Amino acid sequence: MDKKNSKIYVAGHQGMVGSAILRALSRGGYRNIVYRTHRELDLTRQAEVERFFEIEQPEYVFLAAARVGGIRANDAFPGDFSYTNLAIQTHVIHAAYKQGAHRLLFLGSSCIYSRHCPQPMKEEHLLTGPLEKTNEPYALAKISGVSQCQSYNRQYGTRFLAAMPTNLYGPEDHYDLSTSHVLPALIRKFHLARLAQQQDWEAVDEDAKVHGPIPEEIKEAIGYRPPAKNTPPPHVRLWGTGSPHREFLYVDDLAVACLFLMNLPDEQFDRCVFSECRDDPSGRASKYAMPLINIGCTKDQTIRDLAQVVADIVGFDGKVSWDTTKPDGTPRKLLDTSRMTGLGWKAKVDLEDGIRMAYEAYLKKIEAERTENQKKNSPQRHRV
Repeated sequence: MDKKNSKIYVAGHQGMVGSAILRALSRGGYRNIVYRTHRELDLTRQAEVERFFEIEQPEYVFLAAARVGGIRANDAFPGDFSYTNLAIQTHVIHAAYKQGAHRLLFLGSSCIYSRHCPQPMKEEHLLTGPLEKTNEPYALAKISGVSQCQSYNRQYGTRFLAAMPTNLYGPEDHYDLSTSHVLPALIRKFHLARLAQQQDWEAVDEDAKVHGPIPEEIKEAIGYRPPAKNTPPPHVRLWGTGSPHREFLYVDDLAVACLFLMNLPDEQFDRCVFSECRDDPSGRASKYAMPLINIGCTKDQTIRDLAQVVADIVGFDGKVSWDTTKPDGTPRKLLDTSRMTGLGWKAKVDLEDGIRMAYEAYLKKIEAERTENQKKNSPQRHRV
C-alpha cells in the first residue's frame, strides 16, 4: 500500500477492529478507502459480494468482518457463529482472488489454538490438539479461513495472510452482557455497580439504553431499585474462578500492526504469507505452510487480577464474588509474537492506559446519547 491512492476495502468497518483500521488508514493519509454497511452489502450473500468486488475492484482487502462474542454467546448461538463466519470469509476471500486483489489480510483469533496448547502459543502449534469446547464452532470457522488463504496462495499464487490477534478491547467494543467478551463485560459490570453504590438509577437506565439490556442476575447483584432498606450493598458477580490467564491488546495497536503487515516489502510479506520454516536451515518459505502470524503484547494476567484493575479504574470498591459453577474457558492463552517483533513491530499501549481509554470511550457514548436526547426533547425556538 505504498501509494496513498490505492483502493482499499475494509470489511467490517463499523466493528471494533474495522473502525480502528479506518482510523489508522486515515492517520496514514490513505484517501481511496471503500466500505459498506451490512444493510448496503450482506457479506453472507455470495452474489452481493462478487458484484461489489466487480464494481469496486479493491487492490487491498482488510477482512475484519465477523460474528464475535464471549463464552455465553458462543454457547447460545454455535450455529450462527459457524455459519456467519464461514459465509463471510468464504465469499470475501474468493471474490478478492477473482478480482485480483494484490493482498488480503484475514483477521482471526487466538482461540484457534488448542485448549492445552504450549505457552506461549506459536503459529506452528495450530491443529496440534483439541479445541476449547466453549468456542469450538467459532474457532473451526476461523481455522477454515486460514486454510482457505493457504489453499488460494498455493493454487492461485495469491498473497493472502491470516493475522491472529490476542483478546482485543478498546473503542467501539461490544458491551451487551449477554454476548460480550470478558474485558468489556468487566467494565460494564463494575460501572453499573458503582452507579448502584451511588443510587443513581437514572444513570443505570441510561446505560441500558446505550449498551443493551441488563440481565436480571446483574440487576439482582447491584440491587437495582431496591424495594426495601435492608437490601444488601451492590456487588459484582463474575463467572468462573478468576484463575485463567489472558492477554489483552488495545485495538488501535492491532490496527497499526495490520497496516504494518500490509506495507511490508514484497519479499518480507511473502515470507509471512508462505510461513518461513524455522527448522529449515536455508530459511526457505513453504507454500504448504499456513500463512499465519500472531499479534499480541507478550504479557498476560489472571482474570481475577484483571478484575481488580478494572474495579480500580472504574472506581468500584465493593464486594466481588465468583460463580464457580460457570465455565472458565481455556486455562491460558498467551501468544508467541516473535515473528511480528522480528519484523520490527511491537505493541505500545499499556493495559491500564488502554482500559482507561476504553472506559472513557464507554462513558462518551453514553454522554453523546444523553446530549442527543436533550436536543430532541428541547423546545423548538422559532423566529418571529
